[in-house]
Amino acid sequence: MVGLRHVVVLCLLAMLAGCGASETLESFGGPTMGSTYSIKYVRTAEVPGPDEVQRQVEGILAEVDRQMSTYRSDSDIERFNDLPANSCQPMPEPILHLIRTGEQLSQASDGAFDLTVEPLMNLWGFGPQAREIKVPDAAALTQVGLRVGHAHLHIDGQQLCKDAAVEVDFNSIAAGYAVDRIAAQLTQLGIRSYLAEATGELKAVGQKPDGTAWRIALEEPRDDQQVAERVINVDGFGVSTSGDYRNYFQQDGRRYSHTLDARTGAPITHQLASVTVLQPSALMADGLSTLLLILGPEQGWAYAEKHQVAAFFVMREGTGFVTRSNKAFEQLTAVKP
Repeated sequence: MVGLRHVVVLCLLAMLAGCGASETLESFGGPTMGSTYSIKYVRTAEVPGPDEVQRQVEGILAEVDRQMSTYRSDSDIERFNDLPANSCQPMPEPILHLIRTGEQLSQASDGAFDLTVEPLMNLWGFGPQAREIKVPDAAALTQVGLRVGHAHLHIDGQQLCKDAAVEVDFNSIAAGYAVDRIAAQLTQLGIRSYLAEATGELKAVGQKPDGTAWRIALEEPRDDQQVAERVINVDGFGVSTSGDYRNYFQQDGRRYSHTLDARTGAPITHQLASVTVLQPSALMADGLSTLLLILGPEQGWAYAEKHQVAAFFVMREGTGFVTRSNKAFEQLTAVKP
């Protein structure tokens, strides 16, 4: 009995010291949504191994793709997009949730952010049905503009309805939603520390096995090489960066970004190159980073300050960049003593 008691005491001391908990850093990833995803998590004896976690994560990603992809004709949202005006279609709750989120963001930005810009994206050459990358003529813009506007959508019970031939594009928020779903599933599996990322949207919770924070590199908005503008510590927040530097074209000496302002029907032209947002929800970080980027360096900054959105702005200045972050952002990314 003395020997057994001695063993128990030693085990308790080891647990209190953190030595008895066998923690390893597991990681996996793969293709998704036309890009990639990656998961890192701290595995303890109580949580599943990477094969099982990957199976569940990829199940979520496959569901999001079936429901929300604009690049497959059989997705729920593309079947809705093919319907004519004055049509309704039963929808799964996740799609209705994103429609409500899109309405909230549209109203908050006076219509600058809008989920129904897919016809405009196609017209400018950036969308899934784009035929040519060019500046469209005024008549084409006016005609397509009749099919844009969140006000043309409404929810009737479990149905999504439209009174014009609008087409919904979830690319500004679907990845953030997927990250939130993955984070919730990891938590349900008993995983307390993880870094979940999909197509660049991410959420980090807890710490690595050595007790250090998850560190996220914010890229300088360049299209020629990857350069870290800043590295931040993240715990408990979704992180999203929206920028105009990866998908654009030039015509007659002018640069046209894939980020469109639904109010004008045209790409943004201001000097704000990228915005990083931290929010408890990766979905809201995803949507708000796009919203702020569309609004620009003055209106976007004013919105972030008014609504206490933790934001990091990168603006073009000459041949380089200048940065600006608000108090909310600095407080969330401050190194803990």
